[in-house]
Amino acid sequence: MSSLILTRIFIAAAALFGGLSVAGGAFASHALKNQLTDRALGIFETGARYQMYHALALLFVALLLNRAEQSQTFLAVAGWAFITGTIIFSGSLYALSLTDIKWLGAITPLGGVALIIGWGCLALAAFSFK
Repeated sequence: MSSLILTRIFIAAAALFGGLSVAGGAFASHALKNQLTDRALGIFETGARYQMYHALALLFVALLLNRAEQSQTFLAVAGWAFITGTIIFSGSLYALSLTDIKWLGAITPLGGVALIIGWGCLALAAFSFK
């Protein structure tokens, strides 16, 4: 896949994740505040916070990908890992907080591993810049 296509995908995903994070945080603060326990609300807010962090990280990866020539593979893997990790990590936290289905908490670390892989690939990309 060309770096231009990946850049567009990553920027679009970052914008979507960022916007949904703001909407989700506002929804939790207003509509869910009296519907969820403090623990469940905290879990939901953690999902929204990590979603925003990784929306910004994904945007950064997209901008680097558009400029880098040598580190595109690491940046591409980082971007896909951030997308996958955000969906699994934040998505499982949202579902856990809204449904209280306990086994969903077992999925969350898989998303965390994907996010860590993304950060690791971003670090590796730094060493291949020229």
